[in-house]
Amino acid sequence: MAVPGQDQTAGGSARTSTESSTGAERAVELSRRRQTLITGWVLLLLAVFVAVIFGLGSSGNATFRLAFAGDAFAIPNLVIPSAPYAYAVAAILAFLGARHFVQGAVRWTGILLGVGLLLAVTAFLVWATDDKSFSLTGMLQATLVRAVPIALGALVGVLCERVAVVNIAIEGMLLAGAFAGAVVGSLVGGVGGLAAAIVVGGLFGLLLAVLVVTYRVDQIIAGVAINLLVLGLTSYASSQVLTKYRFLNNAPVFQSIDIPFLSDIPVVGPILFRQNLFVYGALIMVAIATYYLFYTRSGLRARAVGEHPEAADTLGINVYKVRYINVVIGGMVAGFGGAWFTLGSVGRFDDNMTGGRGFIGLAAMIFGRWHPLGALAAALVFGFADSLQQKLAILQTPIPSEFLAMAPYLATIVLVAGVVGRARAPAADGKPYVKN
Repeated sequence: MAVPGQDQTAGGSARTSTESSTGAERAVELSRRRQTLITGWVLLLLAVFVAVIFGLGSSGNATFRLAFAGDAFAIPNLVIPSAPYAYAVAAILAFLGARHFVQGAVRWTGILLGVGLLLAVTAFLVWATDDKSFSLTGMLQATLVRAVPIALGALVGVLCERVAVVNIAIEGMLLAGAFAGAVVGSLVGGVGGLAAAIVVGGLFGLLLAVLVVTYRVDQIIAGVAINLLVLGLTSYASSQVLTKYRFLNNAPVFQSIDIPFLSDIPVVGPILFRQNLFVYGALIMVAIATYYLFYTRSGLRARAVGEHPEAADTLGINVYKVRYINVVIGGMVAGFGGAWFTLGSVGRFDDNMTGGRGFIGLAAMIFGRWHPLGALAAALVFGFADSLQQKLAILQTPIPSEFLAMAPYLATIVLVAGVVGRARAPAADGKPYVKN
């Protein structure tokens, strides 16, 4: 026999559940509408800014050189009327902003905001080059070069966090690789210095793995401790040893390698196929890491360890071993990236010369949604901001040099603040594993 009180209780529970679900959906919809409105206002303000500052502040043409002297296939310069281009960009931004208000809730809000920011950057570049000229191909070539340490730092983060180890020590590993590359490279040459940088990076990766995997030290604290350790050791050695024995800080620099035929392709050739060992190495590593993580059995195991280590353990996967392997390999990648600062750039070591690139790499990893290819794309954004501030200094824009130097870090703040929306880390990220 049915009990009326029970029916009412069941019915009340069902209604409560339905009301909770409806309330959650309503909250999500309100949040989405709020984000849409904010994005709309940002795009409209950008439109006004571009029209007033860049449109009214321009009167000539911006000339972008697309070829280098001596290129096999010379192509004409790209000439853009500065003011009309600024007004066209402002009109597009105003249209995108108004669309947000008309439709109420717009999908892909983050992507549209990113497109708007990109258009605003191009308008800014045209304004800065008004009645001047500079090599656009050269800037894009420099973008790829400057993205290398950030891309490799982001790749280190991907390899580590895919097995649920948060690696805050990327900055220290890059710095250790730079120091080892400079000292050993000065003694035995560039190849020996590069090998030493990779080994030293792997050793610091092993140290991090011992601390966080075996002894289960808090991963953030362990990473910060390694950063401080490396910074202290390299600063002391630089001031007390390298300044006294200068022959230890005079390493050779790897020169660019032109790939026959491919390097002669207009625009694309100089950007992709006239680079040094570090650029080619970074691109190859990203490709290998992508294949490893998403197309091999070992990569599947690594991702399983990062998502649900208990379940992976019950299937016979050695969680500790997988974490050790990925973290050590990540350290070796960081050592390679650190050598870029010395063996791939200036040939000498300076205090704290990595300049926070390891932390920017972590931001690029998040922006790239824990995927090697996404991390590379994000690193190119930061590399573009870095090369842009160098070019603007050459063009002698009225912007103070201190603000130009902030460009890569401003790009970090803007992107991490939510241009791409929410990104989900591996479920077990940062959590130590204790085998039952």
